[in-house]
This record gives sequence, C-alpha cells and structure tokens, in this order.
Amino acid sequence: MLRTIILALALGLGGPLTAGTLLNASFDSTREFYRDFNAAFVSYWQAQGQASPQIQMSHGGSGKQARSVIAGLDADVVSLALPGDIDQLARRGLLATDWAQRLPQASAPYTSTIVMLVRSGNPKRIHEWSDLARPDVAVISASPKSSGGARWVYLAIWGALHQEGTSDADIAALMRRIVHNVPVWDSSARGATTTFVQRGIGDVLLTWESEALLSLDRLGQGQYQLVHPRWSILATPSIALVDSVADAHGSRDLAQAYLQFHYSMEGQSLAARHHFRPRDAKAAAAAPALPAMQLFTVEQVFGSWAQAEVLHFADGASFDQAQAEH
Repeated sequence: MLRTIILALALGLGGPLTAGTLLNASFDSTREFYRDFNAAFVSYWQAQGQASPQIQMSHGGSGKQARSVIAGLDADVVSLALPGDIDQLARRGLLATDWAQRLPQASAPYTSTIVMLVRSGNPKRIHEWSDLARPDVAVISASPKSSGGARWVYLAIWGALHQEGTSDADIAALMRRIVHNVPVWDSSARGATTTFVQRGIGDVLLTWESEALLSLDRLGQGQYQLVHPRWSILATPSIALVDSVADAHGSRDLAQAYLQFHYSMEGQSLAARHHFRPRDAKAAAAAPALPAMQLFTVEQVFGSWAQAEVLHFADGASFDQAQAEH
C-alpha cells in the first residue's frame, strides 16, 4: 500500500494502480525509444483481444532509478542501463536472483556502446581515449555515482586502454587526468547531453552511441560529429520483471508480455530505429548501418559486474580515488 501511495504521488495519479496499468522505471536515454515502443505494444496487446493497458514511464539516471525502486517506487518492470543495477533489486528480494536467465541474451534485448561526440571539425583533434587526458580538453560526462551510462563510459575508457596494452598504473594515472578534465558532473546521460549541446560546455561528450546519434538527428551533422574510438565496450542495457510489485498489482501476465515484446521483430526494429544495436540480424540489416568496432565485454576485462563495481565504483574505489587526487 505504501508503495502505491508513493507512486501515485510521484506520478500525480488520483487513485491506485489497476491490473491494466504498468510502470516501467528506465534510464534517461530511452525516453524516445519507449515513447514509440509503448504505443506499439498497446496496439499489439489490443490485437490479442485484451483491454488497452496504461503504460507509464519513470526516467532518470539508472543508479538513481534502482535506488528509487528500492525506496518504494512501484515499478512493475525495470529497463536499466546496466545489469548491476538490477542485481541491486535482486539483493533486496524485489525480484529473483536468476532474473537474467528469464529472457534471451541474458535479458539484454539490444546492445549499445560508448562513443565521443565532438564539435564540428573536431577542433581539439580528439580521436582516442587517451586524448581525453590532455589539459586542453574539457570532457562532459554524467557521474558514475548516479548514471549507469556513465559507468559504461568509465569502464569503456579503462578497458580500451587495457586492451591496448597500457598498464593498470598508467591507466589509473590517465583516468585521474580525464576525471579532472570534467567541469561538471551531470546526474544522467541526458543531462550530460544537455550540458554539451544546449549549454555549449565542453569539447567532447562521452555517451551512449544511441544518444550521440540522436543528437545528430536533431541538430544535423553541421554542428557536431561522431568519433568511434578503435576500442570500446559492449554495453548491455537490461530488462526485468519486478516480482514483488507485479504480483502485488496482479500485472505479471501484462508485464511478461511487455518484456517479451522487446524481442519481437517490431520491438527489435524500434530499437534499431532509435540507434540501439538490435539482437535480431534482420532488424539490424534493415536499419542504417552502424560502424563495426572492436568491442570487449565487462567479463573479458573485469571478470564480472560485481568485480567491476568493487574495483571502480564502490566507496573509495578507483573513481573516488581519481576524483580525490589532483
């Protein structure tokens, strides 16, 4: 009951949720994707002879979203930037610990990667991750403390340098310089885009490939250009049913169908249209081609998400050390 009241207040609802209502707590850079995806799912669900459902969204930095669900945000499903954020919910007993095995591709229906968006002409000649450590480069990124996308950014840089043969000590030194080149830490990837694009701050934006391409869609190639470094990370945004909430709402069937729709041809095509990399080869082939890149996984470089969290994002870990040392 408490969670329903909290959600009603957060969304401005006049009454409790019904079985035909679904809340998806997602990260900021999926706003446009889910606007189209939700409309497509409602049409699909109606075509199955079902009453039209209400699909509601909550957006924010992935880490903040996970903490909100733990604090009582009644999300029936979550679509978060990284699997580690969903693992937090599992550790609190809100969903099953085997959530990643419930859907194909470890419950990551599409992938992305991390790229750099620079101003037209690339005046600072930024091409590789190590260029970000130069003292004349102002770097814009969200904070890994609140944004899952920013954690992908941090690991993309660290892992790419590792793949190029740089020692851990030298990587740590470069990361300190890069971190101190960030003039403002935004709470989400979308906030970082706003800082770079609308406020005109910084020389380079580090973000999702999808987010960078969306900026080019809106603003045109004349103002910005994309830089794909030689190495980057295979980013796997993940989705899951929040068992405790779905069972309390009686929305399990609707929530499961909603999650599975991500893997349909229509869902995969929508992911491609919004510049994510779909798992389905036909959907990918029908979309504008994205450049082939050398992508490594978290497991290949860091062992697991749990290990990456401890080494880099826990209190006092490498990110905190990089911020503290100047």
